[in-house]
Amino acid sequence: MTEYGYFLSCEEHSPAELVEQARMAEQAGFTGLWISDHFHPWVREQGQSAFVWSVIGALSEATSLPVQTAVTCPIMRLHPALTAQAAATSSVLLGGRFRLGVGTGEALNEHILGGPWPPAPIRMDMLEEAVQVMRQLFTGKQVTHHGKYYTVENARLYTVPDEPVPIDVSAFGPTATALAGRIGDGLITMAPDTDAVERFRRAGGGTKPASGGLKVCWGPDRDEAVRTAHRLWATEQLPGELPQVLSTPTHFEQAVELVPPERVAANVACGDDVDAHVRALDAYAQAGFDAVYVTQIGPEYRGFFDFYRTKVLPQLTG
Repeated sequence: MTEYGYFLSCEEHSPAELVEQARMAEQAGFTGLWISDHFHPWVREQGQSAFVWSVIGALSEATSLPVQTAVTCPIMRLHPALTAQAAATSSVLLGGRFRLGVGTGEALNEHILGGPWPPAPIRMDMLEEAVQVMRQLFTGKQVTHHGKYYTVENARLYTVPDEPVPIDVSAFGPTATALAGRIGDGLITMAPDTDAVERFRRAGGGTKPASGGLKVCWGPDRDEAVRTAHRLWATEQLPGELPQVLSTPTHFEQAVELVPPERVAANVACGDDVDAHVRALDAYAQAGFDAVYVTQIGPEYRGFFDFYRTKVLPQLTG
């Protein structure tokens, strides 16, 4: 049976609001949490971008739900050894209810230290080595690693969970999906793509979990909800590799001028039509996903949680 979780957006909300939303998600009947990991918001209008590992510490005291980053990039901005330490500590705080979601990142967040932005095949190669390093460190043994991209000298994590932290891999194309199947403990993606799930399973994913995410904009006025979704998340409608290569929120603001509101209206469940929200989430279940994580766009999250608690989740889980 498909599980339904809530996706906390660090780009839109303050740390205190994220903690409040986590509590409300649990009360509404969601069974897990995703949380984004960014240095910048996509556009300045979103307005926030907290350090995710601090927020996860607060979540461990606020909720009993499992938590996963969706997703962390362990290849540039944060060395895989430090990512492993952060993930291990998070898992200990959460009593083992933590999964590390990883991906090859976006220039928006990873270019900030001044290094080059490698093409996708190199970033995937870097990610594979980073996962190898982190898995060694999760054993709690001393690790020395001299690889193609990373060096680790006499490193040991002393604070580790009883079981190694599972590492799920984000993928948005055939090559990355095959990589997720080969090296990941699960798949993360953002579209109800049956082919992606099947490709992941054929590539070695087997029965490992496939998780999908989506955004919706609940509100009593559908037109206003569409405007809110377009203002804050038109970036979701940008094509191809563009979201991976633009380097500042200003660049994204320029790019989304090419995204008409009609495209957002056609692709995002907006308003208070129960059937529209149910269809949007159920598409992932029909595509073979094990879990779906939904986030509310905009400030009306209290109404969203009441709407999902009383009208949407009962139809999906009843």
